[in-house]
Amino acid sequence: MKVLIAVTHLLGTGHLSRALTLARAFITAGHKVQVVSGGFPAPQLNTEGAGLIQLPPLRSDGVNFTRLLTKDGSLADEAYFSHRRAALCAALRDLQPDVLITELYPFGRRSLRKEFLALLETARTLPRRPVVLSSIRDILAPPSKPEKAEKADAVIAQHYDAVLVHSDPSATPLNASWPVSGMLAAKLRYTGYVAPAAAGPHPDQAGMGEVLVSAGGGSVGTPVYRCALEAARLMPGTPWRLLVGGSDADERIAEFAKARSPALLEPARQDFRLMLSHATASVSMCGYNTALDLLQAGTPAVLVPFDAGNETEQGLRAASLAPLNGIEVVETANLSPETLCAAVKTAMQAPPRLAGGFRFDGAARSVEIAAELAGGRG
Repeated sequence: MKVLIAVTHLLGTGHLSRALTLARAFITAGHKVQVVSGGFPAPQLNTEGAGLIQLPPLRSDGVNFTRLLTKDGSLADEAYFSHRRAALCAALRDLQPDVLITELYPFGRRSLRKEFLALLETARTLPRRPVVLSSIRDILAPPSKPEKAEKADAVIAQHYDAVLVHSDPSATPLNASWPVSGMLAAKLRYTGYVAPAAAGPHPDQAGMGEVLVSAGGGSVGTPVYRCALEAARLMPGTPWRLLVGGSDADERIAEFAKARSPALLEPARQDFRLMLSHATASVSMCGYNTALDLLQAGTPAVLVPFDAGNETEQGLRAASLAPLNGIEVVETANLSPETLCAAVKTAMQAPPRLAGGFRFDGAARSVEIAAELAGGRG
């Protein structure tokens, strides 16, 4: 089969990371894949094997997802959006895919609805309409108004064959965060969690004995980093390493270095998952991909869920993980060097946490579902 995955990450890089994991699963199964990315480049992510097409990039203005900015920080205008739409639809026409997957839309990315709808309408004009799937994580940002869910339902009913929910319904059903109508329920396909294969040990044992502090691949997490810089002073016998993400990582590191903390500062690394195997503890937010990395590695972890701009997704996920051994949750409102150190020490002293009971083969299962719906095409 030929598969096109359309994704735009606006703040962190989790959406692109998950799309690339799906792409690799399709490639492993012998299918041809193109990923069309509309967010900023994320060099720390593994794009090997995926035919990556980069649209003119966008990012959100902090947590304001209605203000979308270009590479130079200016507000994107209609000409910029038009260029993106044209490139996205051209990629679809050139590939003529058997399967089209949109990451998050129409459950989110409403500010980009024009380009996603243009893509979906173009798909209907192809000589052979592709199977159209939406790909969503375990927990969504709940709709602020009922009509937002109703509009998403209308798009699903008109354009989509199924919705891939990358979760285990016995652990986190979609209706824990999103109203599920009868129509939508009939189109849901739970895949299990989408994660790369467990990373295993680092060949150089990087991260050994350290507290690893991360905040994903975007320009977020400043409160966590600043708190960790001070917390490192309170645990002089334990090395702390801060992995700083975002296209402005070098500038942020230079700013953080002014604190003269004993913590090591460096940009986000591709081998982060390998480092987790050796870390004494992890301090992070609670995005989908980070949560799965921690579950697979079994690393003692302190979660500081991202809650700026009334975001609730990470808080719901962190609450679901809090009962597990070696996982502590510190709300942003309670974050201080002292509370962070106390949580790190508590997590480190907990009994080992095993990954058993969780299914991490959601990418492979997604491929199977797509192939079934495509009816043996390709």
